[in-house]
Amino acid sequence: MRIAALLATRNRKEKTIACLQSLEQQVLSDDVQIDIYITDDASTDGTTDAVLRQFPSANIYHGDGSLFWAGGMRNSWSKAVKDSPDYYLLLNDDTLLAENAVSVLLNHPAPIAAVCIGSTVDPESGERSYGGRKLTAKHSWKDDLIVYSETNYLPCDVANANIMLVPAEVVKKIGILSSSYTHGLADYDYALMANKAGFTVYVAPGYLGSCINDHGKSWKAGSTSLKERIAYLKSPKGLAYKEYMTFIKRHFPLSYPSAMVKVWAKTFFPFIWETFRK
Repeated sequence: MRIAALLATRNRKEKTIACLQSLEQQVLSDDVQIDIYITDDASTDGTTDAVLRQFPSANIYHGDGSLFWAGGMRNSWSKAVKDSPDYYLLLNDDTLLAENAVSVLLNHPAPIAAVCIGSTVDPESGERSYGGRKLTAKHSWKDDLIVYSETNYLPCDVANANIMLVPAEVVKKIGILSSSYTHGLADYDYALMANKAGFTVYVAPGYLGSCINDHGKSWKAGSTSLKERIAYLKSPKGLAYKEYMTFIKRHFPLSYPSAMVKVWAKTFFPFIWETFRK
């Protein structure tokens, strides 16, 4: 069995090395082989050299600094597809895997191919940082609930790809991460696409890794200028407005009008929005 581990990195040398070390320490049977595919998006901290010193067999590709997370992951994934592995392990470069993480992901209960997600815990707060979520209304992007169990594999609708195992059968049917997204939302989109294609997306039991939740708000506070708030709204690491609306239109078309109103309410009237939410 061959697993392609997919990563994207930029100027996080120490975290990337620690992540790969946790991958190397996985407890697996002798017939499982993990190959590394990593895109270094123009790092200036010596990430590539550091990775090759410790992991000389790693496949490293280079971006021009404009790939961000989704672009870097697509690049790694598109290269790995050419080698036809049995599974693809999407892994955030700041995630530290538990030593049994991959074996737990492989052990999902579905009789056919299924995507399997690993939840992560924030090492500072001890709380869940990333994983899977269940929508409370299938056709509305409104509310969702955390999916987590210490003992059971549970289905979910959307998921973070900090730890995500995708079998080759899924990729053959729905492809890799969509080119519609630059940074975020690509993993949520992929989980939804897998579900729509008839594959179950599971959240594996327990915490399979640790990772700090570094996702900030998708809008700027009222203390910033309107110009700054609009720029952040459109930026890849903000809401990425056009991409967000594409995501809503693709998966939750009935929520499109209300989503647009909420986005601009947050931008033009952040104080009122915060008060309204409370």
